[in-house]
Amino acid sequence: MKLHEFKFELPEELIASHPARHRDESRLMVVNRATGQFEHKMFKDVLDYFVEGDVFVFNDTKVFPARMYGQKERTGAQIEVFLLRELNKEGRLWDVLVDPARKIRVGNKLYFGESDIVAEVIDNTTSRGRTIKFLFDGTDEEFRKALYELGETPVPKEVLKRETEPADKERYQTIFAENIGAVAAPSAGLHFSREVMKRMEIKGIEKAYVTLHVGLGTYRNVDVEDLTKHKMDSEQFFVNADAVQVVNKAMDAKKQVCAIGTTTMRALDASVSANSRIKVTQGWNDKFIYPPYDFKIANSLLTNFHLPESTLVMMASAFAGYPLLMAAYQEAIKEKYRFFAYGDAMLIL
Repeated sequence: MKLHEFKFELPEELIASHPARHRDESRLMVVNRATGQFEHKMFKDVLDYFVEGDVFVFNDTKVFPARMYGQKERTGAQIEVFLLRELNKEGRLWDVLVDPARKIRVGNKLYFGESDIVAEVIDNTTSRGRTIKFLFDGTDEEFRKALYELGETPVPKEVLKRETEPADKERYQTIFAENIGAVAAPSAGLHFSREVMKRMEIKGIEKAYVTLHVGLGTYRNVDVEDLTKHKMDSEQFFVNADAVQVVNKAMDAKKQVCAIGTTTMRALDASVSANSRIKVTQGWNDKFIYPPYDFKIANSLLTNFHLPESTLVMMASAFAGYPLLMAAYQEAIKEKYRFFAYGDAMLIL
């Protein structure tokens, strides 16, 4: 398929700048692949489509406060430093993005407020990318505490058209976030409240957790018309023995396995065994999923409404079927559903 096939007109006011007042009060569009029908519900209704023994698979990655602001030595110019990934724990080496990049060269040092943290730029990676070495006299625990105090929640402010707010610290994080490593939230999971999780338990719907540390590549623009030439950024993922047992048991019993979000789906499909079940796996995933694609594990998908020409809308269309998903998106725009990370949800059955 071609990039232009995923282009559609999305009114800017439909991009949600803030979440719903309560997590489970977003709207929910239900898309039935067998009938081609759409239903308009509230997120609280999601459990109506599942029965005892079905499984929800969640991504339990935890967003860390990846956006920092430092001052360049000598000039004092403010530089945004966005932490992407830790390269070496002992050496305190990190891959980062800097802005404005034109001001930052190898050898420059950055100072962070009144803290004892200094960073030295040791390499260029991409146009905005740099490798930096943090200079800090203290234990690893003290270093990480200082980083957390300096950093802010990395909401995609360019899309939301606003700065980070204090409420984002809680709302741009799922209630089941456990393993630190993401720089973007697994947005489908943001809809789940403690009340919904409790109702799942009462109804007998099983839970399984995988980890995929969401990177900025999730939101990176596709800039090639031929999708076969697009390269995804690698994201680290883990599928443990508990998840394997729960998911495979449900598959053997012919129950529904619902992937909560595209990141969960990517982790599941990266851990498929020779007998079309999942196995304990860890590694780096750069699989780019777009139509046509044969999904092996999940038979339903909960996801948000994604931006035009994004890799996320491409994956959702691979699961729903391209014509059906495009029709659903036109319906969503007509009905004024809210798009992007803080927007509404879609359940594809």
